[in-house]
Amino acid sequence: MKHFLTLTTALILFTFSTAFSQKEVTITGKVIDKDVNQPLEYATVAFFSKTENKIVTGGITDLEGNFSIAVPVGTYDITVEYISYKKLTLTDRNLDKDTNLGTLGIVIDAQSLNEVTVVAERTTVEIKLDKKVYNIGQDLTTSGGTVSDALNNVPSVSVDIEGAISLRGNENVRILINGKPSAMAGFGDTNILSQLPAEAIERVEVITSPSARYDAEGTAGILNIILRQKETLGFNGSLNINIGDPDNYGVSANLNLRKEKYNLFTNLGWRYFDAPRTSFSDANYFDRINDDGELVTPEFERIREDQYVERLNRNYNGNIGLEYFINDKSSITGSLFYRYGEDADLSFNNSDRFNSGSLVEQTFRREKQTEKDNSYQFSLNYINKFDDAGQELKVDFQYGKDKEIQETGISEDYLLTQQSNPDPFQREEVYTTEKQNEYLFQADYVLPIGEDSRFEAGYRDNYERQKTDYDLFQEEIATGSLFLNDTISNLFDYTEHVTAIYSQYGTKWGKFSFLLGLRLENTRLKGDIDSRLTEEELNDAFGFPIQTDFDNNYLGLFPTVNLIYNLAGEDDKEESVTFGYNRRINRPRGWFINPFPSRSSRTNVFQGNPNLQPAFSSAFDIGYLKRWDDLTLTTSVYYQHETDSFERVEENTGQQTSDGIDIIRTIPVNLSTNKRTGAELGLLYNPAKWLRLNSSFNFFQFKTEGDFNGVDYGAKNTSYFARFSSKVTLPGKIDWQTNANYNGAREDAQTKTDGIFSMDLAFSKEIFKDKATVSLNVRDVFNSRKRQSLTTTEFFSRYSENQWRQRQITLSLMFRFNQQKKQQRDRNQNGQGNGDEMEFEG
Repeated sequence: MKHFLTLTTALILFTFSTAFSQKEVTITGKVIDKDVNQPLEYATVAFFSKTENKIVTGGITDLEGNFSIAVPVGTYDITVEYISYKKLTLTDRNLDKDTNLGTLGIVIDAQSLNEVTVVAERTTVEIKLDKKVYNIGQDLTTSGGTVSDALNNVPSVSVDIEGAISLRGNENVRILINGKPSAMAGFGDTNILSQLPAEAIERVEVITSPSARYDAEGTAGILNIILRQKETLGFNGSLNINIGDPDNYGVSANLNLRKEKYNLFTNLGWRYFDAPRTSFSDANYFDRINDDGELVTPEFERIREDQYVERLNRNYNGNIGLEYFINDKSSITGSLFYRYGEDADLSFNNSDRFNSGSLVEQTFRREKQTEKDNSYQFSLNYINKFDDAGQELKVDFQYGKDKEIQETGISEDYLLTQQSNPDPFQREEVYTTEKQNEYLFQADYVLPIGEDSRFEAGYRDNYERQKTDYDLFQEEIATGSLFLNDTISNLFDYTEHVTAIYSQYGTKWGKFSFLLGLRLENTRLKGDIDSRLTEEELNDAFGFPIQTDFDNNYLGLFPTVNLIYNLAGEDDKEESVTFGYNRRINRPRGWFINPFPSRSSRTNVFQGNPNLQPAFSSAFDIGYLKRWDDLTLTTSVYYQHETDSFERVEENTGQQTSDGIDIIRTIPVNLSTNKRTGAELGLLYNPAKWLRLNSSFNFFQFKTEGDFNGVDYGAKNTSYFARFSSKVTLPGKIDWQTNANYNGAREDAQTKTDGIFSMDLAFSKEIFKDKATVSLNVRDVFNSRKRQSLTTTEFFSRYSENQWRQRQITLSLMFRFNQQKKQQRDRNQNGQGNGDEMEFEG
């Protein structure tokens, strides 16, 4: 690569300095891969003059491998070079007339490729000042899966059975795509990530101590997902086809066309799948004292519910972009992302009700929900590298829009009852339209100071608006017609506007490197609830005063400190210690604030809290990295202190359904503090070229203090999660990978959750002369990924069991074209991450 860059620089200088007075001749020819007889585009042809002792001129081949180069008359050594190929040299060629050199065949440098492969296996984890970078492109178990599946195999990251993503056990994690908030991540809705194919990912950056360049959102840290969208050199790409059981069909393509002045890239995908979900709950209700001091006995002592949900999903996504190279130091890139999804869920819920141990009533609830989701995002990026020292300016503009339409029909009937003439249940229809708009403007300037220091400053403006229009129609029992319940129907308008400026300075001094930053952010959160209910009626429904029209403004300073000390030597990056400190914010969003309850259940509802205030945290992290020839060890300890932290609590609303069942709601509230302490350990071991072992362990303890509505929700709990992965290369170019995960039991003030063990298996084989890969994977081999929990309050005790997705078997076939010989170039691409590029690695 160094030779290539040196040669390119020489050619550029030559272009600007060649004197045209000397007679020139035209030299033509064609460069091919000698083994497969295919043309090689962008191969380098150079003419070295022994008389002048320098490269006089040169050029590159076109898409068909052809070249035509004007050369001054003379005698030359002619060299043909291509990355990962052996150099071809034609010596002492006298060029005094137009000459066709014919077809020049070059061959793969097998030793070079083998070295690249070994390095790729060893550098799965890369430590930088503010992040760890994981290349998950080699993970077989995610083939045919989704982005959520891929994230669940990244150390420090955990994805629960409902798709919620946590970092080091903390769910308040910020998700970025290519360094920016994105419609591809659903503007913060992580469920969208379960609809995007895992094949689109290049790598994942786990940022537990974000620098000042990043938005301060996310008290746990940031996950930055870098997509495969910028390959190089000519036309290349891949096509991936998946089939699976339960029904899982998908087609995705990654295509790229690189010319001298532009780079055109696109990702396209279609997916259809059925992901059945099951849940079970068994609740015992206690006597309670109402607000008037009277003893209230529940209508039913025990209620057992068994639910099965068919979930059919069809979605399409596409991303097309064009990068135009204005000159050798500046470029402008435009891209358009579009996603369309259709969901059709059919839910069946059997409810059994008991008194004195005897079944006294049974009901059957049927819910049909359809959802259509359209979202698009336009991005524009400009970059200008002013000089070779690293001075540069990046400017980003992004606009995104999303519209989601949801229609739900609900009906319920008695199967068994002791009532002589029970009132029938009302049929309901719910219509929800949710619109989101977002724009982002960001500018970052980098100024190198000497060889080992850098100053950076930037500005960011991010605006989001979400409008939710909710209409509930209920049946008029006497006539069977539907009427609009305007006491529950509402319009909720919510906006978030964040403006920030930052600066940071980094330097390297012997064995010591540091990056210091300060970010100033202004956050404005506005909300307006348009409802027929008065504020007093809404307060009565909540049981405490709420804000129906709020406008909150916050100004905050967010310092960051990241340090690395190289223990092994100034130029030796085999052992290091890191330290990080950052202050961050957790802003309440959409459904956490909307006070109108969900209708997914008559007896258990989720209700947002418009009184929620942002939470702030300070976090410290100390890490250690040690690399040996075959072993890499990473470890860290961390501490986080969060004020006004969010906690979801369950409480009795004091209201009952028409058939006398207490209505229990889950509501998010601000508790006073949350202290979290933990440690993590990671090991990557490569004892042989055919064997790779990877394991990680994360242990943490959290302590919550605070009360709500007179109830103390303080809790202290210790938990952990661990994962192990092995990859074995068998004879016949067959790879076998095993991933095992265990999430330890955990407990908060109300709920105890059992540990969960799961295992994934995958096999793959290269076919068609390594131009295609066929793979078979089984996710959740033992069908054990089920959450079992026990919730206890003063009003009830409930055991529940949930399985979000059952065991999945997937067969995948990936075709690659014009990529077989480009593996090294692909690995050298940096993608479009928005992190710090200063190479202060461990």
